[in-house]
Amino acid sequence: LDMAQFRFLLTGGVSMEDPPPKPAAWMEPQAWAELFRLSLLEGPYLKIHQKVEPELPRWKAAYDAPIPMEVLSNPDMGPSCVTGLPMFQRLLVLRCLRPDRLIPAVYNYVAGELGERFVTPPPFELGGSFSDSTSVTPLIFVLSPGADPFAALNKFATERNKEIKSISLGQGQGPRAETMIDEGVKTGTWVMLQNCHLCTSWMPKLESIVELMEPQQTHREFRLWLTSYPSATFPVSILQNGVKMTTEPPKGLRANIMGSFKTDPISDPAFFDGCSKDYEFKKLLYGLTFFHAVIQERRLYGPLGWNIPYEFTESDMRISVMQLTMFLDEYPNEVPFKALTYLTGECNYGGRVTDDKDRRLIMTMLEDYYTTDALQEGYTFFGQEYICPDPMKYEEYLEFIAKLPADPPPGVFGFHDNATLTKDRNETYAMMDALLLTVGTSSGGSDAGPEQVVGAVATDVLIRVPKPFDIAAVANKWPILYDESMNTVLRQELQRFNKLIVAILNSLEDIQKAIQGLLLMSAELETCFYHIFDGKTPEMWLAKSYPSRKPLGAYVNDLIERLHFFQTWYEEGIPVVFWISGIYFTQAFTTGALQNYARKYKVPIDTVTFDFETPKQFLKTLPTERPEDGVYTTGLFLEGCRWNDESWMLDESQPKVLTVPAPLLHFQPQLRTKLKVFNHYNCPTYKISTRKGTLSTTGHSTNFIMWIRVNSEVPESHWVKRGVAFLSQLDV
Repeated sequence: LDMAQFRFLLTGGVSMEDPPPKPAAWMEPQAWAELFRLSLLEGPYLKIHQKVEPELPRWKAAYDAPIPMEVLSNPDMGPSCVTGLPMFQRLLVLRCLRPDRLIPAVYNYVAGELGERFVTPPPFELGGSFSDSTSVTPLIFVLSPGADPFAALNKFATERNKEIKSISLGQGQGPRAETMIDEGVKTGTWVMLQNCHLCTSWMPKLESIVELMEPQQTHREFRLWLTSYPSATFPVSILQNGVKMTTEPPKGLRANIMGSFKTDPISDPAFFDGCSKDYEFKKLLYGLTFFHAVIQERRLYGPLGWNIPYEFTESDMRISVMQLTMFLDEYPNEVPFKALTYLTGECNYGGRVTDDKDRRLIMTMLEDYYTTDALQEGYTFFGQEYICPDPMKYEEYLEFIAKLPADPPPGVFGFHDNATLTKDRNETYAMMDALLLTVGTSSGGSDAGPEQVVGAVATDVLIRVPKPFDIAAVANKWPILYDESMNTVLRQELQRFNKLIVAILNSLEDIQKAIQGLLLMSAELETCFYHIFDGKTPEMWLAKSYPSRKPLGAYVNDLIERLHFFQTWYEEGIPVVFWISGIYFTQAFTTGALQNYARKYKVPIDTVTFDFETPKQFLKTLPTERPEDGVYTTGLFLEGCRWNDESWMLDESQPKVLTVPAPLLHFQPQLRTKLKVFNHYNCPTYKISTRKGTLSTTGHSTNFIMWIRVNSEVPESHWVKRGVAFLSQLDV
């Protein structure tokens, strides 16, 4: 493989240049930017971005196709500059155009070059791993979320007539585990130590126990089984010498529901048929298992599904099932939905949920399953294929579940169809990042090496990024005033940006010196060097920066735009329309707007909040005067839906359009007691698309900004399940 082309497949290329204007509205900005960077590889890709417009219908056909690689490979349908390329080189074009379909295409490429066995995971078979082990060789299960190998091991031990002693490690369990190992070494009993990652302080002791095991002094039937999530504290010597296995939990909605029905207590006939209100119990039981599967499958959709990917377990469902039968037995004349919803949503599952937006989501989801409508005949969770069946025998439930579709649509989980694109793209980029870790630093062939690439980028950025702002001059021109908090906001913002500018300029100057051999490159500087080579924003910069997920080129362009915005503010005065995306610490800006109102009308600031308006008169042209109260803002994006300019409210997304610019918003300060009442969705606003944040020392989240109420004619629950949010910046 050509190394430069391989690195492009993994990174999407590195360039500080802005691409020319898009040739068509349907072309996504990221796709066009990557195609432009692909043209810089030259060779077969020379000026490929200029070949898009002459064959626009063919490019559109590939973009719209369910399997775009088929179009890119077909001379009668695909662009002529692509169809004649070898398979691997077409993968690079596919990465630019449709990254969501890259993984299946890579599988096909590997299968075609090396054979099917390289893309087909081997079946999990304990016997084979056991035969590779000895009495002094530990067998290690590397756990993945939702997987529990104990049942399979227990069955395997029973087949071989072996006794297995198991203990779940945790605080204070080390001595007990040591005793079990000593007994097993003498008697030949199998010992299983579960969750080694939870007992980090005892791991060195375990390492010494395993190292001191001698075959002559150990019963030949003895086996030590260990389970652990990937952990930095797990002993390396045990990993190197042990037999390593991993199992993945059943994937998909159908497999998840089936797994729930086959676990205790649902699989126990006495429990399954033992409730005094059989009809209500079985209706709500099926709904509960469906809910359990849905909230787990939502994790696959990243931040659209959950801000934080929680590890919901079988024990959460088990306690909820037992409470369901208990409450139905205790309330013969009614179904206590309020109590069931609280215990299931707020306590059993909600006990794991730490984010308030996620808590709103889980309670909204549960309303579809714990509802009086679910007791009606023909109630469906989504379409006729996902009906809540009338009570039947246990075996009939298993047959019913087995007939559910293998590949459920996103709507089952509450999403728009576009959510599948988001999920597949996240998987693609995660795979490419993982592959990048295995690649060396060579850029291959006669192409420029890392020093030349990073040196050129450093020179370009040093030229473009301006010197720090003169804070004294700012303070002199825009002094702190009681009735204008925005002067304070400006000064604080420039102080923050100055720290970032200094960090960027110093690191790049040091890298240039290190390349010339004038400076020894520290570990931190070396990490920064390779981040730049991979086209990523260095961690050294992000430590002083506003949150951002942009690649290096886009990050630098975005930073320069922000600095230009503040330079204009400094030179010309407070803007009529604020570019809210360009503000480093957004909460200080919103607080300043509230403070101006509170001081103007002499009211306590804690009694004031924002009302939000989307003035129609500014749809095509921006305002020329500041509002009497509050601030005009622009720069937000909607994810999970779009803004309808005709109905002037939230609407469903267009196909393949994942984010859209939000309209101009008027942040109108108002007393909490006088807020407008209208049909709305209370939309969370985040700085970046990860949505997950931590509380900083100021008491504000590092990501969440505020709630914004926006017009909507559908119930709020619809948009909550869609995962709709405002973002202040995109990832590109």
